[in-house]
Amino acid sequence: MNDKKTILITGCSTGIGYTTATQLKMRGHRVFTSARKQEDVDRLIQEGFESVRLDLADSRSIQEAIDQIIVLTNGKLDALFNNGAFGQPGAVEDLSREVLREQFETNLFGTHELTNRVIPLMRQQNSGRIIYNSSVLGLVAMTYRGAYNASKFALEGLADTLRLELHGTGIHLSIIEPGPILSDFRKNAFILYKKNINISKSFHQKTYLKMETRLQKEGPAVPFTLPAEAVSEKVIHALESKRPKLRYYVTFPTYLFAFLKRVLPISWLDALLRKV
Repeated sequence: MNDKKTILITGCSTGIGYTTATQLKMRGHRVFTSARKQEDVDRLIQEGFESVRLDLADSRSIQEAIDQIIVLTNGKLDALFNNGAFGQPGAVEDLSREVLREQFETNLFGTHELTNRVIPLMRQQNSGRIIYNSSVLGLVAMTYRGAYNASKFALEGLADTLRLELHGTGIHLSIIEPGPILSDFRKNAFILYKKNINISKSFHQKTYLKMETRLQKEGPAVPFTLPAEAVSEKVIHALESKRPKLRYYVTFPTYLFAFLKRVLPISWLDALLRKV
């Protein structure tokens, strides 16, 4: 590839981040992977990646990671893929302030802080690509996903504003909105659900018991689930295209709900979403 770019990707231990890093490396780009746990960083290095430890919930970790990359790249970074995130299940009335804060620390605040560290590098070179991995749940809200819904709605609000403010700088911003993707997302969500939701004292106890079955199911839990490569394809376009799109939908449910949100009365859409 003639137009080789240097890109930092968050959340590369498994799933979308790992798959995207692998695909981009194969296409000749210089990929800096990152992960929260040192053992994952060590594994990525053993697999041939340049990798740094980066915990989005820790400002010091973010700064140390950026400092490392500045040294390794002589201050040049062409792209950032904000992929790292997790989902905290639970009814809104069962989410404590602390649990909601933890969701936002990674999915919003850390992503925001990291992006702000990268923007000055891109301004100096008058170019750059910032790619956010959002979700269909950044478009519509679904029950028992309130913390994640809120974090992704907020992320898209910040990203849309940033895009307006970066106009004319040569820095392009894209948002990717996947629906159901094969990953460890549900497995990790189940761990947080057991840790942070007091099922025995919840009004939603019966619903939670049904939800546990879905969270523990191996393989696709819902129709139209796609492999992580479906997201990687969109990242590749957002990185390499001369005219990257502002938004990329992934999976049929994302296209469907984006359309329905535009055409249906809110009460009709609510009725549909309650059944999902």
